[in-house]
Amino acid sequence: MEQNESLFKDAPVSKAVFQMAIPTVISSLVLVIYNMADTFFVGQTHDAYQVAAVSLTNPVFVMYMAIANLLGIGGSALISILLGQQQKEKAKSASSFCCYASLGFGIVAGVLILIFLDPLLKILGSSENTWKFAKEYLFYIAVGAPVILFANSFSHAVRGEGAAKASMIGSMIGTVINIILDPVFILVLDMGTAGAAIATVLGNLFACLYYLYYFWKKSPLLSIHPKYFFSGLDVAKRLMSIGLPAGINSALMSVATILLNNALASYGDKPLAAMGIVTKAYMLIVFIHMGITNGIQPLLGYCYGAKNKKRFTSIMKFSGTLTVVCGTVLSAVYILCSRQIIGLFINDVEVIQYGTEMLRATSLAGPILGLLFLSINSMQAMDRPVPATLLSVCRQGLFFVPLLYLLKAAFGLHGVNYTQTVADYLTIVISLFLLRNSLKHFSNRTKKNVYSED
Repeated sequence: MEQNESLFKDAPVSKAVFQMAIPTVISSLVLVIYNMADTFFVGQTHDAYQVAAVSLTNPVFVMYMAIANLLGIGGSALISILLGQQQKEKAKSASSFCCYASLGFGIVAGVLILIFLDPLLKILGSSENTWKFAKEYLFYIAVGAPVILFANSFSHAVRGEGAAKASMIGSMIGTVINIILDPVFILVLDMGTAGAAIATVLGNLFACLYYLYYFWKKSPLLSIHPKYFFSGLDVAKRLMSIGLPAGINSALMSVATILLNNALASYGDKPLAAMGIVTKAYMLIVFIHMGITNGIQPLLGYCYGAKNKKRFTSIMKFSGTLTVVCGTVLSAVYILCSRQIIGLFINDVEVIQYGTEMLRATSLAGPILGLLFLSINSMQAMDRPVPATLLSVCRQGLFFVPLLYLLKAAFGLHGVNYTQTVADYLTIVISLFLLRNSLKHFSNRTKKNVYSED
């Protein structure tokens, strides 16, 4: 643990950021590949309806990620704050709560999906052509809900004690298993979307086994022992509060995807399939931004807990510059090579034509999107859940939903394509304003501490 504390407290900023961010970015890239794998291998069936079915069910998986982010990112941020304050027993309570809450939420979510499967398919916008494929996929995703939530919660939570490498290994195990099993189930055994879902669940199951091993044998400070769960229920409220912005962001992303799919359904299944591919492809840019900002969040949380404003600001500025550089390069590649990128997933001229414009429109926010995630994560690290939650609500709710219908009414399908980009730019402007106010609050807190010591 001395090595982790040194990294948090006094290592050079660039070294600390890269040491925490690189494994997290790799984990994020692995998760991107994980999500792309189902769409890619289903696309090799050359059946646009199966691709559309996977796209339609994506909001359910995103909702799983909302719960995992609520618990995992909230847990990671709180654990780092508590360690900065030298409250190590409470840090164990936070990790134990993540464990049992993720399993509990997973059981409840899976049961509800199985009970309301047919009504849910209607809400998701499934058509006669996609109904059978979507139903098969959702069934297995519901059965595997507990392991999916556990694995994805702890891919975040373990970073709270500086274990970015362990997070990366767990994510890689799940993805490698998924990629190995996808072609076997989908193409060799001809199981289609059902095979994709089964491979996803099994990949997460193996990731869970690794994280259990990590807690039993490797973790220096955290625990999943039930005694910490029952003795630290006061920690649970604080954890959920800090994690709320991340959870709301993903939950609203799920709602936004449902509304987007329903808006696209009026143009047919081909645009729907194209947007599904674009959403998966654009995740590369989004998840690199999130990988950098999620990776440095424990550093920020520790600095906040230790009242080290100067180091907090230096880490934040360095990371912001890094997201802009990475986002600009990747967005340029996506805009210039959009047709080729869509063509990697499916050999359908009409779907590629729709997807090309969609990817170009979506990628326009890529260069500065990381500043939004940096603002949200920085405010979470400063224990400022209210403004962080407001940003999450703005991006996928207050801005996205009305813009979707306004731009569709004004410009048709072209307006739908640009909805997310416009919503992102509006939210980024607000995020910088809220971040400045939160930093002022941090400065006042630090000054009061100094004066009290004097």
